[in-house]
Amino acid sequence: MTNVTPSIVVACDGSGQSLQAAKMAADLAKATGQPLKLLSVFPDSEAERLVINGVQHSDVVEEEKNYGRKVFDAAKEAMTGKASPTLEILLKGDPAKEIVEYLQANPGTHLVLGRRGHSMVRSLTLGSISEKVIRHATGPVTVVSE
Repeated sequence: MTNVTPSIVVACDGSGQSLQAAKMAADLAKATGQPLKLLSVFPDSEAERLVINGVQHSDVVEEEKNYGRKVFDAAKEAMTGKASPTLEILLKGDPAKEIVEYLQANPGTHLVLGRRGHSMVRSLTLGSISEKVIRHATGPVTVVSE
């Protein structure tokens, strides 16, 4: 039997929707007594853009860290007075894929994420991160929309 450690994980990207998700995740963590974790994914597309523009590898790594710090700080500010995160997880790659793989590797995780406000056409043709995560999630997912 797999050792399952329940936790609340909020996916953060700095958007208004992810800040709303952070607030809800903090409320859930406070109500359930479960640990609250922050998760963010530095998109491959951003790393590729930096490399194409001639940015050195060490600068790309620094940019990734700065992205994580900015996103995590905004989420923590949104949660002020509710609950404090116990862990910050910064991954790199395709956001939907990385989030789903995290859920698969961490049973017992309740994911909270925001629904981004992309256009209807883009959502229908490409699908949103939240839709992809819901389709492939191995545990509970709460999607927050403004």
